[in-house]
Amino acid sequence: MPDTAPSVWTSCGYDLLRHNARGWLEPTDDYWRLWLARPELALVEESCPAERALHDLLLHRPTRKVTPAELGAVKDADARANHQLFLKLRDAVLQAGSLEAAYAGFFRAGAIQLPPLFLDLMVQAIVCNLLADEADAWVWRAAELLFRRQRVQVQDGRVLSGDAEVLDMLNETGGMGNVGRLLLQGGATLPVVQIEVLGEDNADRYLASRTGAGRFNFVLDCTHAVQNELPHGLTLTMTRARSGLKALASVLERWVRHFLGVAVTIQPEARVDDASWRWHLGLDAESTQLLNDLYQGHEVSEPRQQRLISLFRLRFDNPADMRADLSGKPVYLGLAMNEQGLLKLKPQNLLLNLPLSTTT
Repeated sequence: MPDTAPSVWTSCGYDLLRHNARGWLEPTDDYWRLWLARPELALVEESCPAERALHDLLLHRPTRKVTPAELGAVKDADARANHQLFLKLRDAVLQAGSLEAAYAGFFRAGAIQLPPLFLDLMVQAIVCNLLADEADAWVWRAAELLFRRQRVQVQDGRVLSGDAEVLDMLNETGGMGNVGRLLLQGGATLPVVQIEVLGEDNADRYLASRTGAGRFNFVLDCTHAVQNELPHGLTLTMTRARSGLKALASVLERWVRHFLGVAVTIQPEARVDDASWRWHLGLDAESTQLLNDLYQGHEVSEPRQQRLISLFRLRFDNPADMRADLSGKPVYLGLAMNEQGLLKLKPQNLLLNLPLSTTT
């Protein structure tokens, strides 16, 4: 068990992991039992005898070797495929020795053969490890971007990021699942489910909502600054005291230090004016392509530019941790939504594409 205070989001299994000497997360048998209880792997009424037998054997000894014959005897193709993927994940983590080593190894190997959900659950547990002693609601909410797809909307000059799955469910079912969908089809009016923008007045409520499986119905304000119009045609620009972008930068700093062992400072930037721009990386697929086009001098349409949520300036605290030819130069990061307003941050990009010294 971790030697820190009880964690949040117990569905990701952090409280069932233990720390190794490096502070990385090692699985326990109970961690794998939690996976076996997930909807993708749990037994259902239609489960065949072979699936029931395999499931019971794994519950008794989660790390036991499963033979091809045992797996092939499971009649339902989906159940068989889900167990095969689970075993692939389990064996990779056991061989690597920790969640972090396995996660980094998946991407360094190139082809990823695991569902995004599996990777997101791993990241969620790792995030709990990074923030074990953190009490700031904005930092915790910003950390959700590392493992939950977001839907971004610009409203009255504010850039608001909400959990895509939750918002889509509310739009389709009023937050009442299949029952709500049936009621809507029947013409019923559903009660309004409150979606809140994280603020000083509800930060404690957000922190309380993270316990257990966790709720993801708080919106993060990712606005750089607020402009107030003053008399005589003057405009006052104020930096936000509580910035979702600053909170995200803090999480990313910890992510880099935890995995790579180097200290970096990351600062959100509304714009970049740098004639000697040397290195960049996107934190998502959209910003990766956008920054590449800008760097190569390609024309970028106004609609694409408007999808850029933020730029970040990353600096290595110790310039010797960078490639010698780039020492002292900033690394620019991008964060952008796609045409549908969706954002899927890829924290693995920071592990693969930073210009590290060969001695780091």
